[in-house]
Amino acid sequence: MFTQIAQPLAYAESLLGMYCELARSRDEASLLADFVAAVARLSGCQLTQLYLLDATHTRLELCAECLSDATRPRPVAELPADYNGEQLLQFSLCQDRVLFLADLGCGLYQTDFLPEAGGAWRSLLCVPLANPQGAVQGLLLCASREPARLQGFAGSLRLSGSFLLAQRSLRQHWRRAATTLPTEPEAPRRAGDYGLIGSSLAMRQTCQLISKVLHSPYTVLLQGETGTGKEVVARAIHDYGPRRLQPFIVQNCAALPEHLLESELFGYRKGAFTGADSDRIGLFEAAQGGTLLLDEIGDMPLVLQAKLLRVLQESEIRPLGSNEPRQIDVRIIAATHRDLPTLVSSGEFREDLYYRLGQFPIELPPLRQRAGDVAQLARYFCDKTCAFLQREALQWSDSALQLLGGYAFPGNVRELKGLVERAVLLCEGRELLPEHLLLQRSAPDDSPTLNLRLRMEQIERGLLLECLHKHGGNRTHAARELGMSRRALHYRLARLQIQPLEPEASCS
Repeated sequence: MFTQIAQPLAYAESLLGMYCELARSRDEASLLADFVAAVARLSGCQLTQLYLLDATHTRLELCAECLSDATRPRPVAELPADYNGEQLLQFSLCQDRVLFLADLGCGLYQTDFLPEAGGAWRSLLCVPLANPQGAVQGLLLCASREPARLQGFAGSLRLSGSFLLAQRSLRQHWRRAATTLPTEPEAPRRAGDYGLIGSSLAMRQTCQLISKVLHSPYTVLLQGETGTGKEVVARAIHDYGPRRLQPFIVQNCAALPEHLLESELFGYRKGAFTGADSDRIGLFEAAQGGTLLLDEIGDMPLVLQAKLLRVLQESEIRPLGSNEPRQIDVRIIAATHRDLPTLVSSGEFREDLYYRLGQFPIELPPLRQRAGDVAQLARYFCDKTCAFLQREALQWSDSALQLLGGYAFPGNVRELKGLVERAVLLCEGRELLPEHLLLQRSAPDDSPTLNLRLRMEQIERGLLLECLHKHGGNRTHAARELGMSRRALHYRLARLQIQPLEPEASCS
């Protein structure tokens, strides 16, 4: 670790002194300030900065800085507003790789995060910092105005950063344990935090999963029924992650035959086949630095599955007609509505590719399991459609919302969107009514008795769902308000195939 350091014994002694100094720090603020000051002395750099991810893992914040032996913070006006757009920082953070640049004066790099006063910066070292569980939580940056071999400090500074994070976590634990006042439980993440519509338990759990994978390079596999919003979630992962300034490209693997899909993804060189009159880059290269969504991955031909596996393992592609591989830096998100384990068992999908794609699976809930989200989504689609048609906003009648709440929506959110858009076109007044909602009937029948039974079941279903939602899924309270026993309520829920709601108390 110390082979590239001029005086390794003296450096090791200074490291031990730094650990003792950090252990004596009074609070979290002094701990961070003492750390960057000690790193400045160890590395001989005029600037050291400590960046940490916030609690939501969606924002990178400058927490401490030592500039010319001074740890006083710079004025807020001199600081960039958003470090998530800094490509050098995000590369080291998301790839979990040490970044060393020996010459910043060449003009190739954007360094807005470095202070301008005092002259130009020449050398830069950026070290990702991981907690004891191995998750990257921040960055340590060292910069010098003279050429310096800073890469020799990377190993020891990475371990020192892990020690710092452990000390910080320990002080936060002491502070929570010392307080005598009851603390409010952490509010569950809302779906709207990532531009998603819905506040149900299922959507909050989906957003929790998104937050875990947002700042990591892992491949995400989105699974769920048709119309559940897989492309919307993929867009959210891209837009709220460090690659949001780069391209976001979507390719439906079921939309093209095998040979066209291969040339579309990998590109080709002039003369690779008849009609290839010029070079063309594929979608992997077009999405360089960004995100590529491979929709309906379950329909990809087996031959292309083998090539995709190599792309995921080696991060390189070879265009058609070329002998030279090309390195790519693309985040792959796969989506499918099909049961991949079943396809693997039948030999229609490669088992090794399935396990490689499934690094971080996210199962999107169908709309029928998102209690309370139907009305919110319906209002959103209605307002959006009215704005598109440049007409006055419409109101929803209670009976129309109740009718929507009792419908199963086999087409999920996509079906609801089309249903609302059609209702807006049919509505000639200022309020949407049940007659504007052309709901599909699963078993149409001309019998007046059967039609009456279906309508009564719809009314009963809507009433039960509304009462359960009102009481947060508590079936005892709902049965008491409806004037029936809990056993009778269970029977009606089973007969109408209503999924039981989770009590609100279990969400906190």
